[in-house]
Amino acid sequence: MTIEFERVGLGESFVPYLEAWDYQKRLHDAVAADEQGPKILFLEHEAVYTAGRRTEDQQLPQDGTPVVEVDRGGQLTWHGPGQLIGYPIVKLAKINAIRLYVETLEEALMNVLDELGIKTSQIKGRSGVWVPGSNGAQDRKIAAIGIRINHGVTMHGFALNCSNTLEPYEQIIACGITDAGVTSISQELGRTVNPIDVADRVQQELERLLAPQVATALPTS
Repeated sequence: MTIEFERVGLGESFVPYLEAWDYQKRLHDAVAADEQGPKILFLEHEAVYTAGRRTEDQQLPQDGTPVVEVDRGGQLTWHGPGQLIGYPIVKLAKINAIRLYVETLEEALMNVLDELGIKTSQIKGRSGVWVPGSNGAQDRKIAAIGIRINHGVTMHGFALNCSNTLEPYEQIIACGITDAGVTSISQELGRTVNPIDVADRVQQELERLLAPQVATALPTS
């Protein structure tokens, strides 16, 4: 089944988190009811912290940036300008293939990063995409993934650090991980790479890799 992509806001317009979340929920309900085909949203957010279900009160930042409690898994993370945010709203062909779905998102991003000359890896037990540390340096997360699946339909998704500042991560323990760092495409390459610069290739990889997992009818277990 063909996946539709919608660019809600990239480059000059940053989307408030709650506005995008409300849109996700409406799309989710339509996809679950077979009133809407699979769709993936691309956007950049206004600066915000989001707190997943496992976030504890003492982890919350104190820098004045808004914090939104969300229904995805995971803990605390930051979103803002310079991140490519992807929200797939798709009905999975097999509702129990959650790990495969997450690994597919990771693979799509890793393929694009590899083309840019950034070698990345997956880490067992940790979601997201990582730049491995060397010579005793910490691994660095370059893309975060947090999802929710309800009635076989996905919500939330990934945040790929492109040209965003890394300063907000100094206010939090990102995703509750204390023994790793955070990086961006621009940080790794030493030049500015914005979300719009990689959006086309990320779209191509997601369409190629994710399409076989999308249900053409009601999902099966």
